[in-house]
Formats: sequence, C-alpha cells, structure tokens
Amino acid sequence: MLTVDGVQLRVSLRPGMGFSSAATRPPLLLCNGIGAPIEMWTPFRNPLGRPTIAFDAPGVGESSVPLFPPTIGGVARLMLKVLDHFDVPTVDVLGVSWGGALAQELARHGGDRVRRLVLCATMAGGLPIPGDPRVLAILATPLRYWSPTYLDRVAPTLYGPDVVGNPEMMAHQRRVRFTRAPSGRGYVWQMLALRRFASVLWLHRLRQRTLVLTGESDPIIPVANGRVLANRIPDARLEVVPGGHLFILTHPARIAARINDFLNEP
Repeated sequence: MLTVDGVQLRVSLRPGMGFSSAATRPPLLLCNGIGAPIEMWTPFRNPLGRPTIAFDAPGVGESSVPLFPPTIGGVARLMLKVLDHFDVPTVDVLGVSWGGALAQELARHGGDRVRRLVLCATMAGGLPIPGDPRVLAILATPLRYWSPTYLDRVAPTLYGPDVVGNPEMMAHQRRVRFTRAPSGRGYVWQMLALRRFASVLWLHRLRQRTLVLTGESDPIIPVANGRVLANRIPDARLEVVPGGHLFILTHPARIAARINDFLNEP
C-alpha cells in the first residue's frame, strides 16, 4: 500500500527483485479491466514468467476511492508517479479493456519511458464500435461483481462462449470478484474516467511498438475496434485470437507466450 497524490493504492510487484535500472528487461505494467482487482491477473501472470507490476486502480479492490472522479489521463499520471516511487525508469505496458484505455494514456504521457505497448480487447477513445446493446446494459452496473448467480447467468453473453467450457477459470473469477468487489462509487468513477478519453485524435503520435490483440468472438469489443487501433498507431500490428473478451484468462499460456515473443523481439 502506498499513497500518491492523496490516493491510497495497492500495488503488487512480481518477482520481488529486478525492478531497478540494472534490470536486463523492463517489467510489464498490467492495467486491468473495469472493477477488476490485482488477483484477477494470477492465471496470466503465472505462465508469463517475467517481472510484472499490477495494481488496484483508484476505487477498485483495496485502493481508495478519490473524492472526485479522475480522468483516465489523470490515472495514467498517477501510475507514472508509482513507477517513480519504485525507481522504475522504463516499462512495457499491457492493458485489457478499460485498462487498454489507461495503457494508451500511459504511452502518451510516459513517452520514452514506455518501451512497448500491448492492447488487449480494447478500443480507441472517441471512435468506439460498440458491441451488442444487451452487453452494454450488463456493463453499466457492477452487479456481476456482487452476485455469483448473476455472474453465472450473464457470463456467456458478456464475455463470450469460451467461458462456458472453462469452469476452473470461472471458479477463480467468483473467488476474486466477491472477495475484492468494487464499491458502487468506485465503479462509477472508473466509468466517468473515460469522459474525456479521445485517443483517436493522438494515437498517430505514439512511437511505441504496439501489439493489438482482439478476441474473434468478443461481445463487448468487436474486432473492428482492434483494426481502428492498429490503423491509427504507426508501429502497430493486429492479431485476432481465439476467444471472447477474457481470452487472456481463458487461454493464458498461449497468450502469455505470444506476448513474451513480442516483448522479447530485438
């Protein structure tokens, strides 16, 4: 736990060493989806096998809820101060869904401090191509974090059909969601953080090598959103992968291997 600009943040470093400027490769900063705490990363962090930094966003998990809703750019600047606290000069950044918006802002504000960028199941701000309206209605509330019965009922519609055949992953989701559920105000604050997010206006100025991964059956973020990102970011490549919105958790070993290959390229 640390306090940055009056906000208490829970941060996790894995492994415990290797985050100084002497490290042979920069750690990977993990930016999670809306309402999701650090523990949601566990199935992916294990096969990834590289230094990572994860955190509960303001209003999520054990991090405090700010007095006023921040902007997504404000959260990015907050995370850069977290890196200062741990004396981390350079990072790679991976963002999923809401965290993909944060990752874009980190690349924008961090400049050369962000070496490479991985955007998963996310979209360009200002030019969203929305999914099924029924899915957006489910996303409008944090009820899936509060009710196991409701989560089981809406998960295939919300996240895609691949979650049905993955009971172990869903069991982990239930444990994490209902022990670290976001507050109602924290969840709304995260939604409001996107109110000024219009990355489509400046994505062409990003200089980080970027990998855009999108699920072929994602009900929340259709594949066309990945194409927009890859077209707007100068040094980006798009890959459509099997799975829905949670492909990083339903196929963790495969996705971790692909991301490692990208980050390890010379």
